[in-house]
Amino acid sequence: MGSLIYFNSASLDGYIAGPDGRWEWATPDAEVHSFVNDLLAPARVHLYGRKVYEVMKVWDDLPLEDLPPAEREFALQWRDIDKVVFSSTLDAVTTRRTELRRVFDPAQVRESVDASPTPVAIGGGLLASAAARAGVLDEVHIVVAPAVVGGGTRFLDEGLRLDLELFDERRFANGFVYLGYRVA
Repeated sequence: MGSLIYFNSASLDGYIAGPDGRWEWATPDAEVHSFVNDLLAPARVHLYGRKVYEVMKVWDDLPLEDLPPAEREFALQWRDIDKVVFSSTLDAVTTRRTELRRVFDPAQVRESVDASPTPVAIGGGLLASAAARAGVLDEVHIVVAPAVVGGGTRFLDEGLRLDLELFDERRFANGFVYLGYRVA
């Protein structure tokens, strides 16, 4: 039986993008990037909302020879996973191994996750919040960046309540901190 895991980076005050939509303050160095690669490697399916998909799809065509080793590894991983994009506004998806679904159906997602021999990753605060509200989110993974941005796009929706059990943590040389939680 698989599990549905949410991973994202966030500022210390809980935002994945600042008020201006920018997130360069959360750009991982090689150590953090390698850790995230290892964390997400077992997930053979990733679920995305439209905004996260539009940010992530760059990995499909980046010239590998131009990338540092950790980024090259991530690009290769991303190209080799199945992706499901939930969007009612996107006309089509343009990346390989990608399916477009119009509606996020928690029961269908739970059924797919339960049938998966590996974890299923979910990307984006809005989609992860919908999964959490529906009771289908199993784990939350966050890399906290040493920045306070004062507003923007939240890691998880305001007003969402989850009880979490810490099961993993790691501190990085650049001041970033990883925390892994199970949803209680």
